Amino acid sequence: MIDLPATQLLQLLREGQTTSVAVTRAFLARIDQLDGTIGAFLRVDPEAALARAAQIDRRREAGEPLGALAGLPVALKDVLCTRGEVTSCASRMLRDFRPPYDATVVSRLRAADAVLIGKTNLDEFAMGSSTENSAVRPTCNPWDVRRVPGGSSGGAAACVAAGMAPLSIGTDTGGSIRQPAAFCGVVGLKPSYGRVSRYGLVAFASSLDQVGPLARSVEDAALLLEVIAGHDPCDSTSAAVPVPDYAAALRERPGRLTLGVVKEHFGAGLDAEVGDAIEAALDVFRRLGAEIREVSLPHSRYGIATYYIIAPCEASSNLARYDGVHYGYRADETALRAAPPVPRAGGLPAADALDSPLVRLYRRTRAEGFGPEVKRRIMLGTYALSAGYYDAYYLKALQVRRLIRQDYDLAFRDVDLLVGPVTPTVAYLRGEKVDDPLAMYLGDLYTVTANLAGVPGISLPCGQTRDGLPVGLQLQAPPFEEARLLQAAARFQQATDWHTRRPALA
Repeated sequence: MIDLPATQLLQLLREGQTTSVAVTRAFLARIDQLDGTIGAFLRVDPEAALARAAQIDRRREAGEPLGALAGLPVALKDVLCTRGEVTSCASRMLRDFRPPYDATVVSRLRAADAVLIGKTNLDEFAMGSSTENSAVRPTCNPWDVRRVPGGSSGGAAACVAAGMAPLSIGTDTGGSIRQPAAFCGVVGLKPSYGRVSRYGLVAFASSLDQVGPLARSVEDAALLLEVIAGHDPCDSTSAAVPVPDYAAALRERPGRLTLGVVKEHFGAGLDAEVGDAIEAALDVFRRLGAEIREVSLPHSRYGIATYYIIAPCEASSNLARYDGVHYGYRADETALRAAPPVPRAGGLPAADALDSPLVRLYRRTRAEGFGPEVKRRIMLGTYALSAGYYDAYYLKALQVRRLIRQDYDLAFRDVDLLVGPVTPTVAYLRGEKVDDPLAMYLGDLYTVTANLAGVPGISLPCGQTRDGLPVGLQLQAPPFEEARLLQAAARFQQATDWHTRRPALA
């Protein structure tokens, strides 16, 4: 049962060949069996999941109408608010935080009668590319537990790859759905900015964050996207754009595709085995009748620099609320009173206003509550927003962002989709880059520009290295053209079997 795609499981449930309780038990058993090794989940509540599954089974037996995911387990990245349940963002700062409301995505999953099976691990506050920055524990890659699963949605990707959930929800600020999907050999889709509500998503970078599905197949990703997509009046950035019937779109036969190969994505730094897998994938599209053209995104070489100014600036602003007063972690006030005064430059004692009990509380709380990567990004962002540097860094980054979006607009005049690698390399060893932030940031080279431009992108398995590690293919489409993206991905999937491969651990 755990090896079946979500769409097939739903069919079995509808036909009465199995029950939601049986399906949920199977995945809970899988979690119990493997998650001690993988570390994909932060919290699992078997009793609540089984009670929800039993309720859905009773409604099905009574002939009541059910939602699109009726009885199907779904895992949630622990950055989406769930009413009354801990939402920690894998941070000490929010380790005991229980939101008083559900995120819109969570509300829509509940309305679709999904069984929320657990909250998955991530890099703290979604800041990272390897899920090594979690304040709880790292997550391992099911294909090789010595390697990272990617990040920040590493738990969401690993749990699907290891058969611990048929579907999961991740978030993507600079590649955090697509990169772990590529590393773990699953399908991951970052929707257009505004396609899915961000209400109840704990913010990292508000102009870049987007919620999306991770799944084993394109059909499964389309199913989950249709449930969570759509306008939300609670989110002022949510677009009032109709949501297509993605399942129906997959049944349509699209016309001849013109795919643009971004020449900037095939330069220095691209691993040879990754490049070979992408070339083989392009040959598949040629056999399917697609026309392949070379296109240029000339400003993409500034994507990493632009992203790592804008995202930290927004993080600095968003994370200012964690001060030990409003909610979340609070430093021990007894220790604060006993702490010596903070010296000023030159060894002089600090001014009273800068060393008041309240300021000490802020400093100690944030020093103890945040991990090193979050602190690094807060400091970068605060510096770039400070007086005298705002125009030189943040304002200039916004101007370059506009040029990056123009590059996409021009490219999509000539091609239907852009195609290329998701990452320069396959999954690397744990600890290999954790002490070299710049090397880790450069792994987002091919993904951050989609977030800066607000366009949708999908990662799907397209090959494996000699060591048996998955390689991901990225397709990108114009804004709100997820149906086109899914159609092309489905055609590739029908012509290959990479999406059916499973790690030996699973």
